[in-house]
Amino acid sequence: MKKEIGRRKYKSNSLSKILSIVFLFLSAIHFYWAFGGTWGFNNTLPETSEGIKVLSPTFTDSIIVAFVLLLFSKVYLFYQKPLKSKTLTYLKTILLWLIPFLFLLRSIGDLYYVGFFRQIQNTNFAYFDGYLYSPLCLTISFIGFIILIKVKKA
Repeated sequence: MKKEIGRRKYKSNSLSKILSIVFLFLSAIHFYWAFGGTWGFNNTLPETSEGIKVLSPTFTDSIIVAFVLLLFSKVYLFYQKPLKSKTLTYLKTILLWLIPFLFLLRSIGDLYYVGFFRQIQNTNFAYFDGYLYSPLCLTISFIGFIILIKVKKA
């Protein structure tokens, strides 16, 4: 019985490290874009069927997203560490539920430009969204919910 609990803790800890690394990587990409980087940028913005970009993020938008993703990375990196403040513990619990839910919603999408159920199918973004972005979001969500289940059982 004792080994089983240890294994369960190890598995969820490994999953949390994977999510932390993924969020750290995504955060770094957003910082790169915020400071003028262009690699991969054009394929990450939804576009109309005529090829017109739906979003035009600013420096501030990219920085905010980068810091939020960095926060998500920290949440999963240190999710098993006890916190001294009840407020921070409550916030951590909310984030552990909110993050997988947000990424599940992102994988479903807005039913028009982004997500598995988008209507616009014939653009560069739609291609990458169908084969990379939405599956990644669904995987992040799935792993996040597995971590929550493992935490509840332990």
